[in-house]
Amino acid sequence: MSMLTPPGMGGKYRITGDVYPRMRRPHRRRRIVLASAAAVVVLGAAGWGTLQLVDVFSGDGTRKTTAGKQADCKPAPTPSATAAAKPPKPAQVTVNVYNATPRKGLAKATADELKKRGFAIGKVGNAPAAYDKKVPGAGVLLGAPTATKGAFAVLGTQLAGATTKVDARTTADVDLIIGTAFKNLSPKATADAALVALNKPKPAPARC
Repeated sequence: MSMLTPPGMGGKYRITGDVYPRMRRPHRRRRIVLASAAAVVVLGAAGWGTLQLVDVFSGDGTRKTTAGKQADCKPAPTPSATAAAKPPKPAQVTVNVYNATPRKGLAKATADELKKRGFAIGKVGNAPAAYDKKVPGAGVLLGAPTATKGAFAVLGTQLAGATTKVDARTTADVDLIIGTAFKNLSPKATADAALVALNKPKPAPARC
């Protein structure tokens, strides 16, 4: 009987030889390698997908597209002085100043200030019955339909909040009817800046 045979056991349970049998576990190295490779692939795909999402939500693609479009856009040429109709100069606008308020001397004082600012002065006095004490705002600019093309804008730089209205006259003069809310003409510096801006042609939008 071999020394490897436990006492009391024999027959088919008898172990012969002098070497212990090796009890090996199933090989798992291949499974570990395959699992590791699969994990690397999954993590790589997840990282790539995350970068794509970051690019989308950060707007990189939009910025590139927009930048490309902006590069293709060309600013339209600024209209020349002859092409665009220039507003008249203050000296070319004759203003009739009427007082529609109960305050005395308001029409003359306003007319004198407008004259200092370069406007031509026409009639000065109380407002017609249709407007006397019936103008709640700062004032009304009244003139022919042609005044809407320039004279109203030029005179409007001198009085903020004035409204405009046309009548059937055919002359180029414009009425300034002073209303109840009138206090003073716009400060000269403010009015001069508004006149400068009025004479600057606006650039046309870019063409893409």
